[in-house]
Amino acid sequence: MTTADRIRALADETSFVLLAREGSDTVELLTGRIRDVEHLADIPLDEGGTPREVFALVPYRQVRERGFEAQDDGAPLRCLLVEEHLHLPADEVRRALPADPIPLHDGGFDLSDDDYAAIVERVIADEIGRGEGANFVIRRDYTATIDTSSPDAERTAALTWFRALLEHERGAYWTFAVVTPGVIAVGASPEAHVVAQGGVVTMNPISGTFRHPVGGSTTAALTEFLSSTKETEELFMVVDEELKMMSAVCSDGGRITGPHLKQMSRLTHTEYMLRGSSRLDPREILRETMFAPTVTGSPMQNACTVIRRHESKPRGYYSGVAALFTPNDAGGHDLDAPILIRTVYLKDGALSVPVGATLVRHSDPAGEVGETHGKAAGVLGAIGAIARDAAAEAREDADDPGSGASPAEDPRIQQLLTSRNARLAEFWMNPQDAGTDTVAAAPFAGRTAVVVDAEDRFTTMLAHQLRHLGLDVRILPWSAADDHTIDATDLLVAGPGPGDPRDASSPRIARMRALVAHRRETGQPLLAVCLSHQILADSLGIALAPLRSPHQGLQKSVPVFGEDASIGFYNTFTAAVEPGTTEAGVAEVSADPDTGDVYALRGPAFASVQGHLESILSRDGMTTLQRLVAHALER
Repeated sequence: MTTADRIRALADETSFVLLAREGSDTVELLTGRIRDVEHLADIPLDEGGTPREVFALVPYRQVRERGFEAQDDGAPLRCLLVEEHLHLPADEVRRALPADPIPLHDGGFDLSDDDYAAIVERVIADEIGRGEGANFVIRRDYTATIDTSSPDAERTAALTWFRALLEHERGAYWTFAVVTPGVIAVGASPEAHVVAQGGVVTMNPISGTFRHPVGGSTTAALTEFLSSTKETEELFMVVDEELKMMSAVCSDGGRITGPHLKQMSRLTHTEYMLRGSSRLDPREILRETMFAPTVTGSPMQNACTVIRRHESKPRGYYSGVAALFTPNDAGGHDLDAPILIRTVYLKDGALSVPVGATLVRHSDPAGEVGETHGKAAGVLGAIGAIARDAAAEAREDADDPGSGASPAEDPRIQQLLTSRNARLAEFWMNPQDAGTDTVAAAPFAGRTAVVVDAEDRFTTMLAHQLRHLGLDVRILPWSAADDHTIDATDLLVAGPGPGDPRDASSPRIARMRALVAHRRETGQPLLAVCLSHQILADSLGIALAPLRSPHQGLQKSVPVFGEDASIGFYNTFTAAVEPGTTEAGVAEVSADPDTGDVYALRGPAFASVQGHLESILSRDGMTTLQRLVAHALER
């Protein structure tokens, strides 16, 4: 059967997936039976003891498996049990697909620009401004309808749009069309959320959106984008958030490389690559990495709560993943799972294109509105639903990526990108596998630690660093950290979390207060971080107050007991003393000489720090952590 015949035969297929991967000159065609399952662990990777290939669409609501909030719209965790997997020449597939444009009717956003801008303002003031997190992604949908008078109208639209993406979109990690009963999705995702192959896990945090000017990108415009503080900090924050996930699934914690430019046809993003080793089942890897902070926010758990508060309707598949599980030679499965963004959904003639903007402390509401317009236009232009920028396409087609003709290849642009790494912690730039001999020789070998997670998985990165210092570490959620368990450990690390440390109504903050108080009463070693640092300060009679401007994703050089340290901060509240104060009761205070903001405390068997020593922004994180742990353990 020729390629054209195979494409024409799709009219008789109830369900199929067309997939073009980055760098490939083929289009993959997957056909088989559909099975909807309830949980990720139910994805049927084996049948009668024989490994099988499975393609899955994972909806956003699946994040409830991690105990996070999400509106339940019933979007199915849909599995295609692959019975045939063909690799067809991409040019032949493209020529065989329909090409007539699909007119859209009644197009527009479900939220007006003014309404979306008002949400941006509320999130900045009420969420970031109250310490609920560093950044949040709130989405709106571009909606329209198509003519469905023909019985094959939706299938024809999906195939037409897939052809348009093959012809006009570039730089996509996956270009795909998924056609199943009641669920049709066509997109070009730029981002590989998580890949597991041969025991190596890769994540690809992408952030910052540069919308190409009319006529195409220029060096000057790209330089302005890369010089933006907002865009730079936005990328650093999502790298931190994905390193939390990597530290949870990888024995070696993960290593970052980059940054690079991710160039699409109408948009350019900045990206890093994260790599680490893992022996986990790929379904468990997928579960522990739901979902990308680039489309949710950080910290992840509270981001889901914020999304629930500010989005009026469920997300469906937006910000979920498409996942292909492929049997490997080791008897297990490899995983390839891009984020479901830059995607068109079609059901009963109704089209939707969900798009979101990442809201941070210095977001401009009008700018975030413009970003959603740019993202929607990028998708609609790519599928041919609106006019394309012909001049930009001609320019991009003429650019040879290796010739230096593209602005992205300009040495000045490359220097701007490379210079970003001078701000980052070498610990996360270097290989992270600490062998047995290394750990045995570490300063705290033979000691134990319990890290209490107050709903910010920075604790996974912190635990990884503590293991490099020789400690045998367990992570416990705040609700499971009972007095008996923490009494049995050498060092209690009371971790960070969102929220107002003064909130007496929060069971989580009340429990963290009790843990800090109990540890001080028993005189056992305690290290308190961020939220818990504030709680410790309050117990010493030091006043707590909101910062004048939140320090979410901010890097500062601060005094820590006689040494300046470059540290990353993610706090909205601070403990503060009168400038010049060096003691508070039994505690030695290290504070800002001008504002009195308390950066660190230490006293009998305890130490604390306001910043996140585990963050990629903490260039002096490991040395400062070692100093504070050493003090706490000296009793």
